[in-house]
Amino acid sequence: MEHDGKVGGRILTQSIFKGMEGVFIPVKNPAKSAEWYEEKLGFLLLYQEAEAAVMKISESSQTVVCLVRTDNHQPMCFPDNQFGVGKYYNFIPQDFEETYRALVEKDVSVGPVGGEGEMKYFTFYDLDGNPLGVCN
Repeated sequence: MEHDGKVGGRILTQSIFKGMEGVFIPVKNPAKSAEWYEEKLGFLLLYQEAEAAVMKISESSQTVVCLVRTDNHQPMCFPDNQFGVGKYYNFIPQDFEETYRALVEKDVSVGPVGGEGEMKYFTFYDLDGNPLGVCN
């Protein structure tokens, strides 16, 4: 993404990054969580070991999701803030309404739809209670 103008007193020309390689989500059991992410979200398992499972969001996605076994697991908890954010990751759906409906039908814990106009979002929870989001 290129920028023209000033940010914080500096002139930006273009980002030094071209994307995001991966995100890491704490889980109790990577094998069990990988099955859940595959069945409920359609993620693709790349490889699995005792301490982690590495998955792709889709065939065309560059970003991988790494489900990492944690000791004394606690679901991710975003710090209190005035912006209203309560989760670390928002996924971009193929179709917002269809994604919501599919998650509900698959018995995923899903929160209400929020937002205004074209901007809509909702939170859902994985097997270990980690809050994840969908935003269009």
